[in-house]
Amino acid sequence: MLSALRNAFKVKELRNRILFVLAMMVVYRVGTYIPVPGVDLSIYKEILFGGAGGDIFSFLDLFAGGALSNFTVFAMSISPYITASIIIQLLGGVVPYFQELQKQGPEGRKKLVQYTRYGTIILALVQALGITLTIKSAVINPNFFNLLLIVVSLTAGTAFLMWLGELITEKGIGNGISIIIFTSILARFPSDITRMTALVRTGDIGFVNVLFFLVLAVVIIAGVIFIELGERRIPVQYSKRIVGRKVYGGRNTHIPMKINQAGVIPVIFASSLLMFPAVIAQLIPVRFFQALAGWLSPGKPVYIIIYAALIFFFTYFWTAFTFNPEELAENMQKYGGFIPGIRPGKATEKYLDKILVRITLAGSLFLMAIALLPYLFTAITKVSISFGGTSILIMTGVALETMKQIESHLLLRHYEGFMK
Repeated sequence: MLSALRNAFKVKELRNRILFVLAMMVVYRVGTYIPVPGVDLSIYKEILFGGAGGDIFSFLDLFAGGALSNFTVFAMSISPYITASIIIQLLGGVVPYFQELQKQGPEGRKKLVQYTRYGTIILALVQALGITLTIKSAVINPNFFNLLLIVVSLTAGTAFLMWLGELITEKGIGNGISIIIFTSILARFPSDITRMTALVRTGDIGFVNVLFFLVLAVVIIAGVIFIELGERRIPVQYSKRIVGRKVYGGRNTHIPMKINQAGVIPVIFASSLLMFPAVIAQLIPVRFFQALAGWLSPGKPVYIIIYAALIFFFTYFWTAFTFNPEELAENMQKYGGFIPGIRPGKATEKYLDKILVRITLAGSLFLMAIALLPYLFTAITKVSISFGGTSILIMTGVALETMKQIESHLLLRHYEGFMK
């Protein structure tokens, strides 16, 4: 591991990318300390975190790295961008215009990214307006200009994070949005560990319960690594072709089909999508919506059922979006490749699709179990801290994906990678 890290810093391009990511993480953390002007923080915390919706906003605060509880310009984090991305991807499956854009290659993707940006700004404005009206009594001088300033500050913060995430993806290593979420969760570790230590000292939490939680964390990390690295290898043979005096092809290879093609994207999507209606419901002062917000609080039965269903759905949805059996079968047939015992063309496509459905089922069920296990643990031991199963799941998945990208850069330059 250490030698691989040393090799990574020997390559100038890779070193610059890693340093760029670290610099952007620092920029993000600095932004989480820039407060939104004109708000009484004590009254604000009492309004958002003191009532029945406190669990929802505490969970959102985890993805904001503490920015929501301190009401800084990054208070809404990157959640509107994630929600907008989900909506655009879903539209790509049902609306012909968006389906066409997905098939147009780089130009189509550019338009989809642009629509995602517009959607992010609209959702951010709606969410910022809702928060501003809810905390109006905490605004020191609640005139039109000050309320507008708060809405603009929150929306601009989300827009900046959207740009920062895209910049990290383009010039750094890993997925920029995932890196921002990773940084947010990591930033909460010191305060959470301090709080847990204080609870152990006062006797509110038993030492055995903490030990049990640590064992659970290790199980989750091991499970995520196991499922991320697990794959089924489909053997492929290429027939020999003679062109002039040269012989091409005639080699054996395989198609690595991962058990979990989607990574931790389903967990991030499910958490963000479930939180958005819960927050809006909490901000609407109507009894039904208040009750809805209570049902959608993390850990409640309705929340757990919908959360599990969304993880299952998004695992299949994202796998279908990233892995195309039809295109793969066409390319294999084009270059003389075939799966032993399977006819090239449509038969190969059906075979790959059948295998994909089966292994994705195993991956989705495993992902659901890992994500929901901490809720069962909390119910038994009464230990509830913000860096629970979802956080560990996301952090481990993001770290693995980033490590794989660094690995690919090293192998291209004939260096030994992380995984031997």
